[in-house]
Amino acid sequence: MLGIIGSIMFIGAIILLFNSLEKYRFRIVVAVVIVYMFLPNLLIATYQETLANGIAAISYDGNGQCDFVTMDDCMDAECNLVLHNRSDEAVTVELEFIDSLFMEEEDMRMESLMNLAGPYTITLAPNSQKHIHLEELLDLSNVPNHIDSGTSFSIHIKLIDGNETRIL
Repeated sequence: MLGIIGSIMFIGAIILLFNSLEKYRFRIVVAVVIVYMFLPNLLIATYQETLANGIAAISYDGNGQCDFVTMDDCMDAECNLVLHNRSDEAVTVELEFIDSLFMEEEDMRMESLMNLAGPYTITLAPNSQKHIHLEELLDLSNVPNHIDSGTSFSIHIKLIDGNETRIL
């Protein structure tokens, strides 16, 4: 809902900017749109590399993948993702998996099945990128509404460090 309101406000601001300019209106509007596309990611990366510490300094590109194959009452599950610690100190976090919005709407469990064997404790060295490969054999005998097999891309994760929680 906030995304829709923000988009409407941005479009309104662009229209007002366009109407208020007499000279170079197309160039300035295109420049503003380009800056709006790249500035947030640049500011986030700058914040993580300079001021952030703990789980706030960890970035995730969102390109994780999980594969699930059912065998009787067990499931062979394998997940791969890359986390990047941008701070100057090592960070230890617990990693949990969150089902995608599509799976939550259907009341089916997919990525969150990995939590049966977790949470996973992961330590990231200072200013490092770490490829995380998790492979588990999950017992599904007492788990209702789970998938049989499949692959999930762009997985969502939750990082926990003491009382701090961050969803990526």
